[in-house]
Amino acid sequence: MHFVIMGCGRVGSTLAIGLQEHGHEVAIIDQDEGAFRRLGSNFAGSRITGVGFDRETLERADIRNAYAFAAVSSGDNSNILAARVARETFDVEHVVARIYDPGRAEIYQRLGIPTVATVRWTADQVLRRLVPQGAIPLHTDPSGRISLLDLSPHISWVGTPLRVIERETGARVGYFTRLGEGRLPDPDTVLQEGDLLQVLAERDRRPEIEETLTSPRPADL
Repeated sequence: MHFVIMGCGRVGSTLAIGLQEHGHEVAIIDQDEGAFRRLGSNFAGSRITGVGFDRETLERADIRNAYAFAAVSSGDNSNILAARVARETFDVEHVVARIYDPGRAEIYQRLGIPTVATVRWTADQVLRRLVPQGAIPLHTDPSGRISLLDLSPHISWVGTPLRVIERETGARVGYFTRLGEGRLPDPDTVLQEGDLLQVLAERDRRPEIEETLTSPRPADL
């Protein structure tokens, strides 16, 4: 898969290298050509010098064939603008934007762009939001039997109590992330749009659980 990243700082460069190590193609954009030194000599992806929300720059990064786009530069406004261009102009389905002002998170979430305040951001968190759901377990127990997975349910599951999701999947919701903050579920917690679920599941049942939650909710629930 092809990924485009805007911003070659600490997070962007680590993300680019991580994606390459997972076998993906990467194009990374930065206004400062010198920033690409963070990638090292083994980075085989494309280095694009330019403004990440400029359409011509994005075209040079092959945005039209991108599976996902991450805006992780040092500017909130630039990141949100670039994310919106990627989503609205080039129809990139998987988009995420880094922000520094946590007060803006809810506003941007309503635009359909996952955002997390920078104090909680790591390249690993970005990676988990961009790659196919559940592809990288958060944790696996020493026996290898139980995994903790990041899952973003299909939009049709919004409004469903988490206890119903547990019943239908046989998994356990360890915690969930809402607007960038981890929360523990209670018996009445209902899935909201943009929520990420961190679920405990038996390794052998991972594909089945991922398929259930990333597909439309059954009509009879």
